[in-house]
Amino acid sequence: MLTVEEALDAILSRIAVLGAEQVELLAALGRVLAEPIVSRREIPPWPNSSMDGYAVRAADTRAGVSLTVIGRVEAGATPARPVEHGEAMRIFTGAPLPEGADAVVPQEDVEAIDGRIALRGPVDGSAYVRPRGEDVRVGDRVLQPGTLLTAAEIGLLATLGHGQVRVHRRPRVAILSTGNELADLGTEPGPAQIPNTNTYSLMAQALEAGAEPASLGVAPDRLDAIEERVRGARDADMLVSSAGVSVGDLDLVREALTRAGAELHLWKVSMRPGKPITFGSLGGRPVFGLPGNPVSAMVTFELFVRPALLKMAGRRRLTRPRMRARALTPVSNPGSRRGYLRVRLQADASGLGARLTGEQGSAILRSMVAADGLAVVPPDTVVPVNGEMEVIALREVTYGGCDIA
Repeated sequence: MLTVEEALDAILSRIAVLGAEQVELLAALGRVLAEPIVSRREIPPWPNSSMDGYAVRAADTRAGVSLTVIGRVEAGATPARPVEHGEAMRIFTGAPLPEGADAVVPQEDVEAIDGRIALRGPVDGSAYVRPRGEDVRVGDRVLQPGTLLTAAEIGLLATLGHGQVRVHRRPRVAILSTGNELADLGTEPGPAQIPNTNTYSLMAQALEAGAEPASLGVAPDRLDAIEERVRGARDADMLVSSAGVSVGDLDLVREALTRAGAELHLWKVSMRPGKPITFGSLGGRPVFGLPGNPVSAMVTFELFVRPALLKMAGRRRLTRPRMRARALTPVSNPGSRRGYLRVRLQADASGLGARLTGEQGSAILRSMVAADGLAVVPPDTVVPVNGEMEVIALREVTYGGCDIA
């Protein structure tokens, strides 16, 4: 069996970044930039005031000096005329600095009487003035291809006049569940059936990874039915199925994939939950066969499918943050496979601690609901109280005054 690291390397080596598309600016949020952004503007385009006050000539300012106020300029307006020797102009935050002025005196630092202001002391040149091009100059390469676009980058693009932007496509993911025992949403499970969980948890994980999931529904445990669904995913960038990848008589997914023309690259990874996982290529598109138990499906999606989706979307950081945490109770991982155990995290004066969410069975979905992270525990190991473990963060955790996501 491959290690998790070997399997992930084998998967990512066969994943290509998707092409790009032009989208409206807000639709680019959370997407990866596919072009360099070079500024065609200077920001700000002219010197402007950072305070409400008076635009003055710094050389005219000293204690006891009185200046004549010749007018006012507000944000969005242009000054009526230059400021000459012995003059001042009322100015508001963001307003253009009048020609001739080179500083701003805050309104609380003057006494205004009958159209004149008395100064309490001298003002340095450029005081409270934002210079032209302070933020961005024409020709600056402000964003590089590969940048993940957050709210800050969206704001900068808007400032530079980009109503549209070129970004990498979101991966389209076809999600297939298999099993005679599955009853889909909207139907009442029969006497020997269970609700279809995996379609919805895996689609949700795909959405969280920035992909566009589409359900292929539930296929019964028949080779022809599974193969038909696999062939029906031809418009997707990736296929992810769950169940039917082990060695039982009804584990038909791998055979269905090969009959549909897939080349399989790996099967079985030394981990728990998990182990039976298939990865291959079908028409140049990645295909995954995940285990059927809900926790196994979610954990293997997290460790293998999510990084693949992020790479397809052009992301640079493909894995979750990892941290060290001490065991708050003993954490046992019996057997010959590395454990990825669901833990709650909590911070105290001694640092970050972790405890199991409860029973770790691969069908106990509530263990994922309660989990802040996955503790990575070597085979045949019991981590004692206060022993250190590596933990993969699954959600935002406040630690040391910072949020780890």
